[in-house]
Amino acid sequence: MKWFVDERRSQLGDFMSDEEPQQASPIAGIGTMVFGKWDATEVVCGDPGLAPYINLTTIGTPHSGGRHANAWFGKAKLSVIERFINNLMRSGKFSGKKQHCAKAFESALDSIANRTGENPLQHFINAIVNSAPCEETTRIKFGAVSQPKAVDSSPSRRLDIALRNIAIGAASATAKSRRTLTEGIVAELSKAADGDVNSYSVGKREEIERIAASAR
Repeated sequence: MKWFVDERRSQLGDFMSDEEPQQASPIAGIGTMVFGKWDATEVVCGDPGLAPYINLTTIGTPHSGGRHANAWFGKAKLSVIERFINNLMRSGKFSGKKQHCAKAFESALDSIANRTGENPLQHFINAIVNSAPCEETTRIKFGAVSQPKAVDSSPSRRLDIALRNIAIGAASATAKSRRTLTEGIVAELSKAADGDVNSYSVGKREEIERIAASAR
């Protein structure tokens, strides 16, 4: 029996040596060019909890047609670029205008790249990290009495809240103003990437975490 096992191992070793060495599967975002301009391989995420959930894989136009809408955790297969554009047109005057929102976001990334000379995707990821709350509050009911209780937020929900608040802050900057959507996105991403509490998304994160801290 031992002779058979040794011979089988030697055969498998010869077979594996004849094959080409296997390459490691790329993580989401590796080898893709967002809008055909910026390389996702240069982007790093400073939050290890959010890193596995941030997908920068983009193939051509960021429009999947909702093919992941009814799948469990199907949004994890979507690029955060498309998810942010979808949040921009969630409601208000940009509702349903996906092409307009996509062009505005691309122009905003161009503007950030020209101003900073860096990869604008890094600023976008930094804005997401600074806008994602770590804990929230929920209400627990004891009989007829309900009281708030602080709970930790899952990474998937943290990413959802960050994208939603950045989009709301960018879209609200155009309300009752001559500022375009591109300018609103640039202003919101620049402030959020620096952790400025004057940005809508970072301010909401501070508010959510402050309420959660009082409910511990």
